[in-house]
Amino acid sequence: MAAREPAIFVAGGATLIGAGLRRALERQGRARLLPEPAGLDCARPDQVEDYFAQERPTHVYLAAGRSGGIGANQRHPAELMRDNLLVACNLLEAAHRHGVVKLLNLASSCSYPRDCAQPMAPEALMTGPLEPSNEAYATAKLSAIVLARAYRQQYGAPFISAIPANAFGPGDDFSAEDSHVIAALIRRMAEARDRGLPEVELWGTGAARREFIYVDDLAEACIVAMARYDGDLPINLGCGGDLSILELAEAVRAAVGYGGRLVCNPARPDGMPRKCLDSSVLLALGWRPRVPFPEALRWTCRAYLEARHA
Repeated sequence: MAAREPAIFVAGGATLIGAGLRRALERQGRARLLPEPAGLDCARPDQVEDYFAQERPTHVYLAAGRSGGIGANQRHPAELMRDNLLVACNLLEAAHRHGVVKLLNLASSCSYPRDCAQPMAPEALMTGPLEPSNEAYATAKLSAIVLARAYRQQYGAPFISAIPANAFGPGDDFSAEDSHVIAALIRRMAEARDRGLPEVELWGTGAARREFIYVDDLAEACIVAMARYDGDLPINLGCGGDLSILELAEAVRAAVGYGGRLVCNPARPDGMPRKCLDSSVLLALGWRPRVPFPEALRWTCRAYLEARHA
């Protein structure tokens, strides 16, 4: 049978990471990038089956599925878990049945145990309890990792999983309901600046530490992993280094130009104490981040403020 023409499907192309992947793949222009219909619901098996039968993708980036910050995880744990489980089951099964050449499943760093040794290595997955504030979502992402590995084991399916650091950048979800920490801080400080508010409250103690990766750098890391990695364990996609939430908030305050106080509220959850990834496997493949964190943060702030003004 003749080999199929390479055709790439980014499932979840409207998400922050999915959109970044589409931009990076368009820049490369090495393979046909398939469209993603606006109405495609990857939680619906019939829609996923129809899409694969019609478009016949050879390579799939699984970036679909709902996500959100601590607040969204506390309000909608069942929806977040159900949606991500359905998306993973449908896309992995369709990719297997339609013989994709390779699939990259994007998981989440919250899949690691709450008190994981730092930096977090894939061997530590499932060695301890998850962080309670996002346990449902993390369990769904962890299940997708195990399911992808099960397809490899039973069918020899060319599926790999990757765990990115906390992604951010222009096009992020800045809503009050579902935003992650950087987008939430940018929005709240911009609003406080414009309204002349004297302070902004930070959830938790401010001591929790997170590793961040600019979305365009993450997209390039995903492409490198797709091309050069083929292991049973997930590959971490991070830059190294981390910031406390208070340090992050200070950086956002400077980038936005907000002059008020930052007040930590320890009655609110911190989430995991620290999330820093061991990305030595990725770095050994030759990938390096291109955009320094301060510059990436300035670009993200500027994009949000320009869109807000418009």
